[in-house]
Amino acid sequence: MTEKAKANEWPIQVEWGLIGSCTNSSYEDLSRASSIAQQAIDKGLKMKSELGINPGSEQVRYTAERDGLLQIFENLNAKLFTNACGPCIGQWARYSDPKNAPKNSIVHSFNRNFAKRADGNPNTHAFVASPEITAAIAIAGRLDFNPMTDTLLNENGEEVMFDEPTGWELPPKGFEVEDAGYVEPIEDGTGVSVVVNEDSERIQLLTPFEPIGSDIKGAKLLIKAFGKCTTDHISMAGPWLRFRGHLDNISNNCLIGAVNAFGKKTNFVKNQLNGEFGGVPDTARAYKAAGVKTVVVGDHNYGEGSSREHAAMEPRHLGVAAVIVKSFARIHETNLKKQGMLGLTFANESDYDLIQEDDTFNFLDLNAFAPDKPLTLELVHADGSKDVITLNHTYNQAQIDWYNEGSALNLIKKENA
Repeated sequence: MTEKAKANEWPIQVEWGLIGSCTNSSYEDLSRASSIAQQAIDKGLKMKSELGINPGSEQVRYTAERDGLLQIFENLNAKLFTNACGPCIGQWARYSDPKNAPKNSIVHSFNRNFAKRADGNPNTHAFVASPEITAAIAIAGRLDFNPMTDTLLNENGEEVMFDEPTGWELPPKGFEVEDAGYVEPIEDGTGVSVVVNEDSERIQLLTPFEPIGSDIKGAKLLIKAFGKCTTDHISMAGPWLRFRGHLDNISNNCLIGAVNAFGKKTNFVKNQLNGEFGGVPDTARAYKAAGVKTVVVGDHNYGEGSSREHAAMEPRHLGVAAVIVKSFARIHETNLKKQGMLGLTFANESDYDLIQEDDTFNFLDLNAFAPDKPLTLELVHADGSKDVITLNHTYNQAQIDWYNEGSALNLIKKENA
């Protein structure tokens, strides 16, 4: 970490150490990190950085509290977050103006550390470490602290070292929980009415998606994403998460973080219907209102990051029929399939370069959509010239059935009617 920080002129001082939330926050993780925290207390050390703890579940939180682990963190003046998504998804009030926040370094035990993931600040440099290393570095306050070899000065000016952390793989007294949060549904729910205020900005009843169908002709390019395009680029988290129960409102963040290959700007794409440029969601809505399907094109590992279904639901809601990329992140590819969309890959990756800003997409053989059978796409360029390219897919027959019904949920409803 020290070598990378110095090479990139990132701060050696660490502002935060974060443990949790769903990843590397088990009982064992908390017990090993708490052994480091208890040593700091016993050896007279004070934390030089902030330390935040997100237990992995209510069962883990309750059991860790029962066994005194959380009290150890509180004794060290750490901050206990709820056992739910928090800093890992950018859901915390760290900076009032993330875009203009200062350059800083943090260390965390969760596994996603691409730019702006943790707090919306492109100047936050996040290093991934085990829970016990995260705790040790938060106490030391520096990236260049090695707990296996280095000493720290305590309140009495004495040099002290950490011993190897200890912990339990499972709680010695077993797991326990009072309220796991699960409420069993009634046996017959046909009489249940779900009432949502029509003026609500945060909750909206879902309308089933209509099948896209086998006749996709005249579709327009919405955006050709350049380079890394994660689920955060497709559907940003942070303050946007207040709309996660309202698909139409949260769709206003659809692909606003993706870099457009034409012009290398974010949230700035061409509307082929009028030649004007605008934000991705607004442009997608204009195409949808005109009855024109759209296509998203992407690079390698498109959709890496979290399992965020909004990253598939939002393009689907805004009229995107197909996402064509060099390669997919596995979970996002599956999410596209579940929403009844086409998730396709270039048979020849260099065909990505053929996509132009004013292209029209004609899918020639969707009526023969079948497992292990590539699809053929006709690209019509603005000058009237054409390219025919081959697209691969990984759909099995069950997933093709999802597509034909409009979504996996539609098919489940049909089969259980």
